[in-house]
Amino acid sequence: MGLRKQLLNYTLTALLAGVGFSAPLYADEARVDQLFEQLRAAPPEEVDRLQNRILDEWRRSGSPAMDLLLRRGEDALEEGDAVRAVEHFSALVDHAPTFAEGYNGRAAAFYQLELYGPAIDDLRQVLVLEPRHFGALTGVAVVLEELDRFDDALEVWQQIASYAPADPEVLAVIERLENRLQGQSL
Repeated sequence: MGLRKQLLNYTLTALLAGVGFSAPLYADEARVDQLFEQLRAAPPEEVDRLQNRILDEWRRSGSPAMDLLLRRGEDALEEGDAVRAVEHFSALVDHAPTFAEGYNGRAAAFYQLELYGPAIDDLRQVLVLEPRHFGALTGVAVVLEELDRFDDALEVWQQIASYAPADPEVLAVIERLENRLQGQSL
């Protein structure tokens, strides 16, 4: 990145941090709790819709400037520019350190860059801020499985299933891991 572009990036980040930044409201916890109750009782065809509604709640920072940083980081990820995504998410984390989605996005960017240690650190922070974060839990489970820690991965997938017991994708992964582990013990 050229010096001019880098300076513009820093200037924009500083501007965003100063404009419209107030104590973020974040997600409506009572609403998220209610959605989780619905998710636990949901039939398989409702799981995705409810999970998306929870994700929408979690994406609300309460600050237009922080929401912009989140969108820019997500856009960079979608464009395959993980380095730029890390920059946006890092700015978000710096300015809103209790907003879990900044860490979650940065973890995804680090993972794409094959920086697994920083990705796990950020996933850990997401789970400190929101222990039910099924996206972060999924990230942890995927990394554990890639490290051949199948027992640990299964445990995390089972935790995810406790929030969405009818999620067919999660149930399929659990069944696959259980079969793999049974095959190893024979």
